[in-house]
Amino acid sequence: MMRHWDGSWAWGAWVTMGVLTLLFWGGVAWVVVVLLGHRDGMAPKGDDWHDTRSDPLLILDERFARGEIDGDEYRQRRDTLAGKS
Repeated sequence: MMRHWDGSWAWGAWVTMGVLTLLFWGGVAWVVVVLLGHRDGMAPKGDDWHDTRSDPLLILDERFARGEIDGDEYRQRRDTLAGKS
């Protein structure tokens, strides 16, 4: 870093340090958000992740879990969706 004749740093050094500090802490915050997002079950979308079950089965599971349909109706609809008439 450039120094003035009295040993103090030039203003450019202080600006550079400020920008680098912001970039560093911004990077740390980004890494934390990404890691916590994956840990909480927010899986990345696209080619890296996909649900192997179809949407109708997910909806059927949710309806059964909420108690909107009983066990017999759940099994009947699941078999129908799976093609096991």
